[in-house]
Amino acid sequence: MPSEVSDIKQFIEICRRKDASSARIKKNKKSNQIKFKVRCHRLLYTLVLKDSDKAEKLKQSLPPGENNILKPWDSNAIRTNTMDRAHDQ
Repeated sequence: MPSEVSDIKQFIEICRRKDASSARIKKNKKSNQIKFKVRCHRLLYTLVLKDSDKAEKLKQSLPPGENNILKPWDSNAIRTNTMDRAHDQ
């Protein structure tokens, strides 16, 4: 079940939790919206930004994981996966 977060500081705190397993960044070119999605144990948290400068700063401030891998999710998105290596092999 997704849950939308409206505060950037609260979203960064959610990203730093231990149960945050993956993060996705989806860019919508038509409406100039950028969605940040973080998968946690029970919920998928989303943050929608319309300002590209704030989105770029938030992208840089996401906590680095031990196994951060940037993969193209689809043509308009970037996926950051912080799961353990057993799933990648």
